[in-house]
Amino acid sequence: MKVLVISHMYPSTFNSMSGIFIHQQVKALIEQGCEVKVVSPVPWAAFPINRINHKWRAYSEIPYKVNMDSIEIYYPRYVEFPKGYLFHKSGVFMGLGIKKTIEDIYRNFKFEIIHSNVALPDGYGAMLVNEKYNVPHVVTIHGQDFQNTLNKNEKCRKALFKVLDRVDKIITVSSKLQRLVKDESFYSKIEVVNNGIDKTYLHNQCKDKKEKKHTIKILSVSNLIKTKGVDINIKAIAKLIAKYPDIEYEIIGEGPEKPRLVSLVNNLGLKGNVKFLGKLEHDIVMRHMASCDIFSLPSYSEGFGVVYIEAMSQGKTVIGVKGEGIEDAIIHGYNGFLVQREDVGDLTKTLDFLISNEKKRIEIGEIGKKTVEENFTWDINAKKVISIYDSLIK
Repeated sequence: MKVLVISHMYPSTFNSMSGIFIHQQVKALIEQGCEVKVVSPVPWAAFPINRINHKWRAYSEIPYKVNMDSIEIYYPRYVEFPKGYLFHKSGVFMGLGIKKTIEDIYRNFKFEIIHSNVALPDGYGAMLVNEKYNVPHVVTIHGQDFQNTLNKNEKCRKALFKVLDRVDKIITVSSKLQRLVKDESFYSKIEVVNNGIDKTYLHNQCKDKKEKKHTIKILSVSNLIKTKGVDINIKAIAKLIAKYPDIEYEIIGEGPEKPRLVSLVNNLGLKGNVKFLGKLEHDIVMRHMASCDIFSLPSYSEGFGVVYIEAMSQGKTVIGVKGEGIEDAIIHGYNGFLVQREDVGDLTKTLDFLISNEKKRIEIGEIGKKTVEENFTWDINAKKVISIYDSLIK
């Protein structure tokens, strides 16, 4: 089966971690017998903006085509405006940008199905291009479409619905995302297929030594934006520090909230307990997950959250938020914990319980690891996705 994957979220020289989960899914699809090529549209960065802005300079330096893990990945350019200006038209711009690349690919690779990741702009652009090929079209919703774009404005909503009404199948990565559109016309097209992890993490767990045996290490990995709840972690730790003075909280990631978070840490007197590690390569992130005691990310706008199951794969107890996508994986108190949204008190109570109950913490972590092994690997995900492909082609 020949599959064309379209996703602006994909690792590149600009960001080696962007969309790493989609690359892992592509590798799993290939392992299951699919032939896959990837088109990852990149914002067009012309002179002089590519000389005066670091971000746009990095865009301009992405090569047009690379081979990554023996997968052909194309990076055609399309017009994108800063700060989401004309976002409702972004799918049209992307369609124009990828049209020629897809024509070139099709000459020697007669793809039988198109799989877009996110509906706007990727799915919209693919929808326009697919008018020429008329092959089945699948769109995966990772969160942004239903949690943000849907409510951005009426023009964005109409553009989004145009894609979803015309595609053949919609995959949501969690039941939460499916529930958000239960009253819409395209609801019957939706099938939930949770994201996964590379199964090698389960069998070859990353190893890293703790600096101090008596230290309790708490970890979060995310973009540093408000909805990730990193500030809730910091405030909870501030309430526990007198009882557990050796807590170490490691924060991996970058983002616009970082200055505010650094200021919060300083104001609460936690400078010696909290470390901002910045953006790290994936293998290094996994080593930090292996060395932590608790993974806590009280994010309250999470489509699914691969980082949770990555931490669970290392046998770590994980804390998420009730009502979010990770509820598909975590049963509260059994293989992880779910706290109330933006509730410092609830998170403090949960952390206190886990820090003071090492045996229970380890037990829950091991159950969590088994949960991932049995339900949340990329090979399991790929088999479900291929089943969808088969049903559409037949």
